[in-house]
Formats: sequence, structure tokens, C-alpha cells
Amino acid sequence: MYLGKVIGTVVASHKYAGLTGVKLLVVEPLDHHQKPAGDAHVAVDATFQAGPNDLVTLVGSREAALALPETFVPVDAAIVGIVDQVHVERARR
Repeated sequence: MYLGKVIGTVVASHKYAGLTGVKLLVVEPLDHHQKPAGDAHVAVDATFQAGPNDLVTLVGSREAALALPETFVPVDAAIVGIVDQVHVERARR
């Protein structure tokens, strides 16, 4: 599971049948300090509620394919939560 920020949307005129009605969003992965941590990628919105600028949690690989009502759809990343707040304690020296 990892953090990300929704930075865009994808419009697809044709999709795999199991993805009908599911939003595709462009997400930028973030580290625990909410700084960019990788290349942006497309994720399906398993919450059916995420939108632009939302801080979200995502899962990848097999877990992403299982996050939707129709399981084992061909996806690599799925938004599974919308984050309200992140608190990280400072590391002890």
C-alpha cells in the first residue's frame, strides 16, 4: 500500500468490460512526507469517490485486481482509500 495524489483523469472511449463505470485517474506516488516518489501512473478508483487533488492510498499488482467489484480485471494500481490526514513522528536519533 502506498500514498499518492490524484493529478488528473483519463477518458477512455473503450475499456475492458469489467471496468465499465470505473474512473481512471492519474496518480503521482508520494513518500511518507508527501513528496513525489516516482512516476505518475493510471489507477482505477475502487472507492468511486476520489477526484483531483485528493490524497489517496493505493494498492498494486494482484491486490489492485481484487479491489473492484469484478475481480481479476487487468489493472496494475487501484485507489482503495481517500486520506484525511497523515502524521509521521520524527525519527529518533
